[in-house]
Parts: sequence; C-alpha cells; structure tokens
Amino acid sequence: MSPAPLIVVHVALAVALLLPNLVAPFALRRDNAGREPGRLSRLVLFLQGPASVWIGLGVAATGIGLLIVIGLELAGQPWLLVAIGLYAVNLVVAGVIARPNLRRLLGLSGPVDEATWVRPARRQRYLAYAMAGLIGVIAVLMMSKPDLW
Repeated sequence: MSPAPLIVVHVALAVALLLPNLVAPFALRRDNAGREPGRLSRLVLFLQGPASVWIGLGVAATGIGLLIVIGLELAGQPWLLVAIGLYAVNLVVAGVIARPNLRRLLGLSGPVDEATWVRPARRQRYLAYAMAGLIGVIAVLMMSKPDLW
C-alpha cells in the first residue's frame, strides 16, 4: 500500500489543528464589545474547540497508520522524534496560551476596551509568528529527514 494518501490526510489534519491559532491574529478583526463574533470568528473558535478534538484524533490515527505502513523502525529516527516533540510543544502553546488569549481578544470573556486590547493583540500576533516558525521547522525535518546524530 502506498503511504501517499495517508500522508496527505495526515499533513492536512495536522495543519488544520494549528491553522486557526496561526491565522486568527491576522485574519480576524476585533468585534466591538458586546457584539456577537462574526462568521469567521465563530468558525475559528469552532475549529479550536469541539472540532479540535476530532482533528487531533485524526492526526494521531493517521500518524500511527503511517508508522504501520512505512515501518515501525521509523519511530526511532531522531528527526521524527524532534519533529513530534516540536509539534507537541506547538499544541501545548496553542491550547494553553494562544486559544485562551484569542478568546479574550474577541471579547468572549467580557468587554475589552481598545487600550487594553492593542498590547495583547500584538503579543498574540508574535506568538502566531513563533508557532508558524515551529511548523516550518517541522516541515523541513519531515521533508529532509536529516541525520541528526
């Protein structure tokens, strides 16, 4: 069996799991205090909330499937272990820092005035840059499969 379709699904799900955290600071505009979030805001929040559990399970299942199809000896490769570790760090940052901050920025935790919104919004954008950088490093590791040791 060719691993190509499984790789495509795995990469698509992995990106979908982190994409809302990366895109939100750039694509979303702050809603006025007291207003309902717009369609895009609701979609991003859905992808970060209920959908993220199912997407995460899909990433895990396709990753295990890839190990089975390609071979379990791949699991011992240093580049893969580093990439998985970086992805885990990115997931923790997304779940513990980025997601709660984004919800606060969107005013879902109560009204936020403009002066107190600008600085956290800038931090959120820089956090998204860092997360995107980690994803880039993961992509390089997955494509180049370097001999790290």
